[in-house]
Amino acid sequence: MDPHGFDGRDIPYVRLDPDMTISDLVEAYAASGYNGRSLGEAAKLYLEMIRSGATICLTMSGALSPVGLGGVVRSLIERGFVDWIITTGANVYHEDHFAWGLPVKQGTHTADDTTLFRNEIVRIRDVYIRFYDTLEAQDQVVQRYFEDAMSEPFTTAEFCHHMGRMSLESAPHPERSFVNSAYEHGVPVYVSTLKDSSLALDLAVHRLRGKTYSLDFVREILEQAAIVYSSETSGILELGGGVPKNTAQQTGPLLDQILRRSDGGQDHIIQITDARPDTGGLSGATLQEGKSWGKIQDARRGMVTVYADTTIAFPILAMYAISNHAPRTSRRIYDHLQEYYDRLKSDWLRGS
Repeated sequence: MDPHGFDGRDIPYVRLDPDMTISDLVEAYAASGYNGRSLGEAAKLYLEMIRSGATICLTMSGALSPVGLGGVVRSLIERGFVDWIITTGANVYHEDHFAWGLPVKQGTHTADDTTLFRNEIVRIRDVYIRFYDTLEAQDQVVQRYFEDAMSEPFTTAEFCHHMGRMSLESAPHPERSFVNSAYEHGVPVYVSTLKDSSLALDLAVHRLRGKTYSLDFVREILEQAAIVYSSETSGILELGGGVPKNTAQQTGPLLDQILRRSDGGQDHIIQITDARPDTGGLSGATLQEGKSWGKIQDARRGMVTVYADTTIAFPILAMYAISNHAPRTSRRIYDHLQEYYDRLKSDWLRGS
């Protein structure tokens, strides 16, 4: 439409009825205005990414798994709608509570936290987690996972792959973890800041006993760039901002600015965030701003930002995709990481 003309679609008079589907609701959103419209357009763009065969990266900031949204992620992995993931360590760590049946309860954000501390309850907004029955029990599990593992330099994709395998083999409810599903479907799960999580804290006991851990973070960022380099089209679904968001988007500058490929940048990006863009923080940085860094191919299309709570918007977007597209065959990117890395290395060495 002409942004300065009066040729846009008519705004409908939205009516609800008991027989409406999630598709009907998203269509109503997309035909309306404000962030409802943005959510509708984001859901449609995500579906288009799936239909076009784009390689899709899911980024997750904060702690979304304690409210159960790991199950939504698992549903998308199982249908081939997520090909690789970048997340916080918190989401990987807390996800394993569900696989092990460790208690996570609804609470309230109005509680007295000093009293909660005395009662050995940890609070994440209005979610309660037991200090000993959940966190300490989980710590012991993670410590067992990695007591005899990661003796060679590793990436966080290898770290999470090992964790998924161990949980799948030993947890009583292995079907309740997106990390386990990622292992089964060959979906790499990268943790953008491993040391900023309980996952790294649990390695401390082994380090004090003399075991060393060597994270090959440069190999990791090259693998991520190689995934984009080996994809005909690629896109990101960003839940929140922060380091996971930038880790996915910096694949463009690595390919173009550093490796001089002139072919980096995502074809599509959807961002769900409640952060403001005017403070200069990365979580609120607009996708259009990312074009100036070469993080996206086109600053005028293929992007939607939804200013909303992820816990509200993400399940709607995911359900719309699940309702409107048959499952795709998993790309099993984890199994091809060496191949992608070698291709990028060979092409760069040939051209340098």
